[in-house]
Amino acid sequence: PRVRFLQKEAELRLVKFLPEILALQRDLVKQFQNVSRVEYSSIRGFIHSHSSDGLRKLLHDRITIFLSTWNALRRSLETNGEIKLPKDYCCSDLDLDAEFEVILPRRQGLGLCGTALVSYLISLHNNMVYTVQKFSNEDNSYSVDISEVADLHVISYEVERDLNPLILSNCQYQVQQGGETSQEFDLEKIQRQISSRFLQGKPRLTLKGIPTLVYRRDWNYEHLFMDIKNKMAQSSLPNSAISAISGQLQSYSDACEALSIIEITLGFLSTAGGDPGMDLNVYIEEVLRMCDQTAQVLKAFSRCQLRHIIALWQFLSAHKSEQRLRLNKELFREIDVQYKEELSTQHQRLLGTFLNEAGLDAFLLELHEMIVLKLKGPRAANSFNPNWSLKDTLVSYMETKDSDILSEVESQFPEEILMSSCISVWKIAATRKWDRQSR
Repeated sequence: PRVRFLQKEAELRLVKFLPEILALQRDLVKQFQNVSRVEYSSIRGFIHSHSSDGLRKLLHDRITIFLSTWNALRRSLETNGEIKLPKDYCCSDLDLDAEFEVILPRRQGLGLCGTALVSYLISLHNNMVYTVQKFSNEDNSYSVDISEVADLHVISYEVERDLNPLILSNCQYQVQQGGETSQEFDLEKIQRQISSRFLQGKPRLTLKGIPTLVYRRDWNYEHLFMDIKNKMAQSSLPNSAISAISGQLQSYSDACEALSIIEITLGFLSTAGGDPGMDLNVYIEEVLRMCDQTAQVLKAFSRCQLRHIIALWQFLSAHKSEQRLRLNKELFREIDVQYKEELSTQHQRLLGTFLNEAGLDAFLLELHEMIVLKLKGPRAANSFNPNWSLKDTLVSYMETKDSDILSEVESQFPEEILMSSCISVWKIAATRKWDRQSR
């Protein structure tokens, strides 16, 4: 244990910060678990966004601990961490001007940094606890879930206050011939005292309850929809409801708020279910207690019931994208570029002929849903080859989810247009719809 402790001492001294880092991460998960995207660009910007001086100081102190711990361990995280990080994540120290996502505990992107740091600190602690138990023949080991970890559970000491005095108290000085002094350390006694004071009696830490933030945009909506369908019947939106929603939600901010409410509602219904005949607004205001929503948004939902919740998500997610397109905002950022090829002039003509004869609303909804549910992530091309026919792929997708096949897509959509241009096709169709409505 002595050798192991000395080898790892420079890192073990940082384990004491684990409870503070976990507290920071739990608060961040609580704050951002129901958002679709975080708007802060830097850590400093996030801290300054809070009006309370006390909260700003608490965040500053906890985040400073996170950053200093990361900076001390980043090289070890790159080479020895259980979670493999891209090299450029570990190449330099971080400060308050670093990207905000670094401190968010996620399972992808920059959020891997926070998850990897906590994982490494847990491993440091557990490996040392295991070593002590192995050599001391202790049989009183116990474990604590990471969600319950407090200061008393983790290896904790201050080098200047605790370690140095312990070592010096077990050092004897002898005067040699010639007046020189030599030092002799009682290594066995030092080992016993280090073990008894700092290491023995500490629990193993389990990963249960480790803070993890999943943005709503990263939810597996297909699993969510399946859970809801297993708990309550679902129906398509009546045309009267679609007209009311389109008329009420004409601003981008209203579209965003409406979709956010529906996504939160989906999360609750997937767990608890509900009465399909209950009015949606009653559920939002009386069950979820979300009474501070914009009247305009709630009015848009006035013709909807819980049986429409999945169809409502499909409509509103496409409606929001249409609004972004009109405002020239970036679309489909998470979709790989291999699905974003521009259409050739010939294919634009073929698509134009189809759009002139087809109903745009249902086509836009189904294509948009396939894009956002199936084409995210680096492995999308394994299941949805960019070189496949867009028509055949879309028809097959509609078949797998038991929705009505759009006969005009099956019979009239150009065979020549491929999945690689599906984003361009959706944008052109959405623009055509907007032009028709503007006449």
